[in-house]
Amino acid sequence: MIKKTIIIALIVLAAGFLFWNNLNSPVDQNGQEQIFVVSQGETVSQIAENLRTNNLISSVVYFKYEVWRSRLNLKAGEYAIGPKLSAREIIKILSQGQALSREKTIRIIEGWNLNDINNYLNKNKIVAMDSFLSLANRPVSQEWRSSYGLPDNADLEGFLFPDTYRIDKEATAADIIKKMLDNFQKKLTPAMAEEIKRQNKSVYEIITMASLIEKEVRTPEDMKIVSGIFWQRIENRQGLESCATLAYILGVNKPQYSVADTKIDSPYNTYKHRGLPPSPIANPGLNAITAAIYPKETDYNYFLSDPATGQTIFSRTLGEHNLNKAKYLK
Repeated sequence: MIKKTIIIALIVLAAGFLFWNNLNSPVDQNGQEQIFVVSQGETVSQIAENLRTNNLISSVVYFKYEVWRSRLNLKAGEYAIGPKLSAREIIKILSQGQALSREKTIRIIEGWNLNDINNYLNKNKIVAMDSFLSLANRPVSQEWRSSYGLPDNADLEGFLFPDTYRIDKEATAADIIKKMLDNFQKKLTPAMAEEIKRQNKSVYEIITMASLIEKEVRTPEDMKIVSGIFWQRIENRQGLESCATLAYILGVNKPQYSVADTKIDSPYNTYKHRGLPPSPIANPGLNAITAAIYPKETDYNYFLSDPATGQTIFSRTLGEHNLNKAKYLK
C-alpha cells in the first residue's frame, strides 16, 4: 500500500513538473512577430498581463515567477516579439533591452480628450512637454472648417482618431496630429459622409454626439440604442441629460450626480441646456461615430450604467428608470 502511494505521488509530481515546464513553451510555433511595448513605470504584473493578452505567453503566473527567480529587471521600450519564443527567451529580450531603434508605438484610447492625450504624451516623453496641447487647442484651418462644417473657433477635439500608431522616435506633436487627422479622414467613408448629409446634419454635430455616446456606454449595440434615445430627445426638444457632460464639466465621474450638479452653469450642461453641447467632449472611436450616424430606434427612453458591471440598463418609462436607479445606483 505504501509503495503504491509513493508511485502515485511520483506520478503526480512528474505530471506537475511537466505541466509547469510546459508553461515555458512557445504559444504558437507558426505565429507572427508583433510589436510589443513596455511603457515606463509598468510593473511585471502589467507586462505579463499584456503579453498574455497579445498571446505571447501562456501563463502570467509562470512569467512572473521566472522574472522573480532570475532576478532580472525588465526594461521599457518597443520590442519585436513573436509567439515562437519561449517565456524565458522573452524575459531575456526584455531584460537586455533589445528594443527596436527607429520607431515607437503610441496608443490613443477611445474617449480620451485633448488633455488626456497631452498627459499621455507628456508622461511617456513622446514629444516636448505640452507641445501637443498647444497645437491641438488652436482653431482649425479654413479647409477643415469647410470640409466638416466646423465653427470658426473650433479646435481639434473630437477629430483626433483614437488608434494605435507607429511613429518615428523623432516625431513632433505636429507629426502625430497629422497622422491622427489623416486616420480620421480614412475612417469617415464617403458613404458615411453622404448619410450625414442626407440627414441634414453636419459632421461636427455627428462627432459631438459620438463623443457623448463614447463616454456613456461601452458596446456597439448599446451605443446605437443610446444614439436613438439622444436624437429622439433632440427631435422632441428635450434635454439630453447626459451624465457624460457633467463629468466633462466637473472633471470627475460619479455613479450618480446630485441635483446641484445638474444645475451647474455651463453651456456643456445638457441637463440645463437643450440640444448638443457646443463642441465634442472627447475623441470618439469608430463604433461611437457609426452609432451617431446610424441610430437604432427602440421604445426605450432612459438608461443608466450599472457601476458594478458596466452593463447598460434601459427603461421605457420614468417610473422604470427611477426603480432602476434605486436598484443599481445605491
